Amino acid sequence: MRTRAKAAALTATTTVALAALVTPAVAAAPAGAHDGHDTTRRAVRAAVADGVPGVTVTVRRGHGTWADTAGIGNLKTGKPRSARDHYRIASITKTFVATVLLQLEAEGRLSLDDTVETWLPGAVRGNGHDGRRITIRRLLNHTSGIFDYLEDQGFQQTYMTPDGFMKHRFDEAAPEDLLAIAMKNRPYFEPGASFAYSNTNYLLAALVIEKATGNDYGAEIDRRIIAPLHLTSTSVPTTRVTLPRPSSRGYSKLARETAAPTYDVTELNPRLAYGSGQMVSSSADLTRFYSALLRGELLPREQLKQMRTTVPSSHDTSRYGLGLVDRKLSCGVHVWGHDGGIYGSNSDAVTTGDGRHSLAVNFNGDWSGSTDAITEAEFCGGR
Repeated sequence: MRTRAKAAALTATTTVALAALVTPAVAAAPAGAHDGHDTTRRAVRAAVADGVPGVTVTVRRGHGTWADTAGIGNLKTGKPRSARDHYRIASITKTFVATVLLQLEAEGRLSLDDTVETWLPGAVRGNGHDGRRITIRRLLNHTSGIFDYLEDQGFQQTYMTPDGFMKHRFDEAAPEDLLAIAMKNRPYFEPGASFAYSNTNYLLAALVIEKATGNDYGAEIDRRIIAPLHLTSTSVPTTRVTLPRPSSRGYSKLARETAAPTYDVTELNPRLAYGSGQMVSSSADLTRFYSALLRGELLPREQLKQMRTTVPSSHDTSRYGLGLVDRKLSCGVHVWGHDGGIYGSNSDAVTTGDGRHSLAVNFNGDWSGSTDAITEAEFCGGR
């Protein structure tokens, strides 16, 4: 779940054959350990020095797993962050949603070239929006032009200001209500004319899954991805406002100014993000998911090829596929994955094209630091 402004700065810049059938034992490496991750460890500590409350990161390489933490998980108690923390993964949810739709295509239950109108008659209409001209593929690669409901001024005033968030953090809005907010605004461009990151695209993608299967999109993610990969820390919560244990508190300024007060925003209703950013996971689970995905464990070859077929995004070092970002790092290495930001949580999860080297990192604060620096450190630090 991102606003387009954050997408330009974060999502567009960032973007498991199964190594084990159960969650591996993961422990943070002791300070000073020489294990090939010294540069990554320094980047993790630099993020905390920059003002991030706490960081947790997991790296999977071959059959080995390494994890590190720094900083605070709870500002009141001083409890540190844990390598096993659950956290809100926000827009990383988009890769899960796209994977399910590609599985449905492989099963012959839909085509990515079907129009939105075919599956959701009359849903995308008004102010220049026309679902008869927008395909599922254009939803998944953000070339639909559909307005992002997070950018609506009324939505921002209601949910994205300190007073609004505190008053409405537990609200439950139906996806149809969120879609109606988007339809009150003009599209960004004609379908296919450009790229614009829009959370409305994945709200619609989730609704297509539900129409095609007759099940909640979260139930399909659970059945098709979470259960087969044994992602024991991953879920699609409905209206649960708390995080599973173990977890850290999530903090936000709820403002653009870093000098603003710090708010504990851990509890919120994730249903407002729906298919664009509703999920919860852990760093260990995310490295397993992206490794499996890129190694062809979740999709047939043709569907994985489509997922990796990219269009230019709003940043010159990344391109956007179908719920998957191809990002070129400073050392020339390409990593595939996605990032995600929601109140109190900023995450990045990526893997190399062969799925052999994966990283997932989370900050429990959303106003400072750079997950990009940690990704660069892991994949380029030794070069």
